[in-house]
Amino acid sequence: MQTRLTPSIAAFALALAATAGASAQQPYPNKPVKVIVPYVAGGAADITARTISQKLADNLGQPFVVENRPGANGGVGAELVAKAPADGYTLLIAASGPIVINPVLYRKIAYDPLTDFAPISQITRFQYAIVVREASPIRSLQDLIDAAKANPGTLSYGSTGVGGGGHLAGVLFEQLSGTKLIHVPYKGGAAVWSDLLGGQLSFTFEALVTAAPMMKSGKLRAFASTGGQRSSTLPQLPTLAEMGFKGYDITQFQGMLAPAKTDPAIVDKLYRELQKIGKAPDVVKRLGEDGGNELIMNSPTEFANLIRSELLMYGKLIKDAGITTD
Repeated sequence: MQTRLTPSIAAFALALAATAGASAQQPYPNKPVKVIVPYVAGGAADITARTISQKLADNLGQPFVVENRPGANGGVGAELVAKAPADGYTLLIAASGPIVINPVLYRKIAYDPLTDFAPISQITRFQYAIVVREASPIRSLQDLIDAAKANPGTLSYGSTGVGGGGHLAGVLFEQLSGTKLIHVPYKGGAAVWSDLLGGQLSFTFEALVTAAPMMKSGKLRAFASTGGQRSSTLPQLPTLAEMGFKGYDITQFQGMLAPAKTDPAIVDKLYRELQKIGKAPDVVKRLGEDGGNELIMNSPTEFANLIRSELLMYGKLIKDAGITTD
């Protein structure tokens, strides 16, 4: 037996279907977007994420809400995004650690950086600086090396964890300088700062984005930067490579990624917005001039290629140094 719809019921059904269709076709974004930062608040990636998220919210008319989900060198937050719905409403802004270091450092990891994410854009590239507190008796890079060689295994440097960028910068420095240092891993950058300024650490490798303000205020002194070329924002700071450490080049990226299978149209929209944001004078000043970053904003394909190449590079460094988390 067939059931006939009365004209009023039929009209209601059509209206409901039309409303659902219109909702599905609403332009992205039509609700708040979560931006996961897999580190504690206040660090380099957090500063970048909050700057970018505010501009995205201003430009696209929906809140982009930063959530800090630290742990496992960024792995906790990265896993959360990898397993999130691929609808564009959960994004990741992370540095290199969880994307190109964790996968070659840990034997077991809950995500694949090449298949579980849709790269959107490399937002920045940043270097580290070798820094000491202003009151430190170490007045130059040569002082640091001499002290380390005179008393092997006594000078300490901190980082945000085993396999983090600051740790690997120290590993390569040890290899090329012929020194033996003590690496002290912390759960977050704030604890590193506290112990460095308090004199419990001899020095550290700190991202320029967070070190630059303290350098300008006189709380820290820097001896060298870790990139292959001088930072455009601190051109007076020489690189380790030009100070005799041939081949020394440690930088980190900060990038935006979405879960794999996110609609390419959403990925493209976010990429194009990031390109605009990267040219905004306030962003250039905040992240570039004041923060020590080089703004990149490259394409999804270019970012994906960078991820592949850095997986190989860090894999070799970690293997050669015998770094293990066991």
